[in-house]
Amino acid sequence: MRVLVAPDKFKGSLTALEVAEAIGRGLAAAGVAARLLPLADGGDGSVDAAVCAGSTAHPVRVRGADGLVREAAFAFDGTTAVVEVATTCGLATLPAGELVPMSASSHGFGEAVAAAVTAGARRIVLCLGGSASTDGGAGMLTALGVRFRDVHGDVVDPACGPLTRIADLDASRLMPLGGVELVVATDVSNPLLGPLGAAAVFGPQKGATPAQVDVLEVGLGHLAELLGSSPPPGGSAADLPGVDEPGAGAAGGLGFACRWLGARRVAGADFFLDLLDFDAAVADCAAIVTGEGCIDGQTLAGKLPAVVASRAAPRPVFAVVGQSLLTDDERHRLGLRQVFALADLSDADPSRDPALSRRLAEEVGTLLGQRLCARK
Repeated sequence: MRVLVAPDKFKGSLTALEVAEAIGRGLAAAGVAARLLPLADGGDGSVDAAVCAGSTAHPVRVRGADGLVREAAFAFDGTTAVVEVATTCGLATLPAGELVPMSASSHGFGEAVAAAVTAGARRIVLCLGGSASTDGGAGMLTALGVRFRDVHGDVVDPACGPLTRIADLDASRLMPLGGVELVVATDVSNPLLGPLGAAAVFGPQKGATPAQVDVLEVGLGHLAELLGSSPPPGGSAADLPGVDEPGAGAAGGLGFACRWLGARRVAGADFFLDLLDFDAAVADCAAIVTGEGCIDGQTLAGKLPAVVASRAAPRPVFAVVGQSLLTDDERHRLGLRQVFALADLSDADPSRDPALSRRLAEEVGTLLGQRLCARK
C-alpha cells in the first residue's frame, strides 16, 4: 500500500513540509510507504511547496515590510516562477509583535517579481497571502519601474506617506512584461474599496486603527483613480480593472495592481494542485492524507482539503488537522473518511507548540497506518 500525504500548512505552527514529514514518519513506523506532496493554495508556503515539487529556490535580496533589506527566494523550474508576498514583504518579515500598517510596503514583492523576469520566467505565479501592507501595490509597481510624483513633480516613495500625496505617475520605465504570463492564484474575492474591501476587512488584521483604516481607504481610492487613467505601456483602458472586481482587494490592494499589469486571477487551490502535478502523484496511491491548521464549514467553500478530497475520489481521503470544527454532515460532504484533530489528543495547545504538533502528527500517522494495514 502507498499513501499520498498532501497537507497544507498548520499556520503559526508547522509548514506543510513539516506536517507531511511527521505524518510520513508515522506511516513508515506502521509499515506503510508514503509519498510526500506538501501543498499550498497561493498563500504563504507556496514557494516552499513548489520547491518540494521540483522547482529550484532562487535567492533574492528584497526590502521587507519595514523597509530593511532581507534574504528571500522565489521558486523557478525554468519556465514558471512562484513568487510570494509572505516571505518577501509580508507580516512574517516584521519583528515579532510589530505591525506597521501605515508604512508597510509591497516593494519587496515587486523586487522578487523583477528578479523572476530577469531569470527568464515565462509565467509568474503571484502568491498574495500573508501581506503586511495596504498600499494598493504601489510599492510593487515602484520596484518594477513605475515612478510616482507629487504636486511638485518630485519622485516619491509610496511607503513614506499617504497615497493621496501622489499627484501622477510615469509608467514609461515599467519593466517590459510582454510575453510573461502573470497569474494571481488566490481564493480571496474582496473588492478594492468599501466595507468588504482591502482596508476595511484586512487593515485591522495588519494593525490599523479605525481612523487609519479611513486614511488607507481614501488612499486606495486615489491610487485606483490614477491607475485607471494611466494604462501600462501597450495596455488598453478597456482592460483596466475596476475597484469592485473580485480579488482586487487581495493583499491590501495588490490584487488590483496585479490586474493593472495584466495578470489573470485563478482559483488558488485547483491551480496549485495542477502546478504541483497532484493528479500524477495520486495515481498510484491507495489512500490520501490531507489537512490544514483548522478545518471547519468554511473548508467546503473550495479550500485545499476540499479540492484534494474531490480530485482524489474515489480513493479514501483522511484529514489530519490542528483543530476540527466540522460536523459529521460537513465531513461527509467534504468526502473525508475520517478527521484526526491534534487538539483532541493533548491537554496542551499544539498550535502554540510546534514540537508537540510534530509528535502528535507522527502518532496519528502511525495509528492511521495501522488501521490501513488492518483493512488490507
